[in-house]
Amino acid sequence: MVDTLDIKIINKLKSNSRQSFVDIGKQISLSPSSVRERIQKLEDNGVIKGYDIKVDNGKLGYGLEVFVLLKLFSGKLKSFMTVKETFPEIIEAHRITGPYNIHMKVMLKDQLHLQNFIDKLIYYGDPTTHLILSEV
Repeated sequence: MVDTLDIKIINKLKSNSRQSFVDIGKQISLSPSSVRERIQKLEDNGVIKGYDIKVDNGKLGYGLEVFVLLKLFSGKLKSFMTVKETFPEIIEAHRITGPYNIHMKVMLKDQLHLQNFIDKLIYYGDPTTHLILSEV
């Protein structure tokens, strides 16, 4: 059972998952040991699944962020689901409802990289790309 203190802890971790138990405890008026116990319980129960980092992909040489909608060809779902792990460009992928089957967030170096990525995808379906201009 998750209570209001657990929600407060989760929100603090969402804003900065590297905060110490002491810092979180001070912000929500709880002892560091209680914060640690609650976080451990949230992890053990699968409420907290993991901790992520945010990376500036542009500084790693990936200047293009693109959303790709993929309308899979009939019978290609299983093969795409198997092979998608071999595409390092795919940051996120989701099965969705509507005229498309797959929604992906993709990181690419440049337009040529995008072209080559699309050339690989067209074996599985009809891709539609949307260049990400900025985060709002």
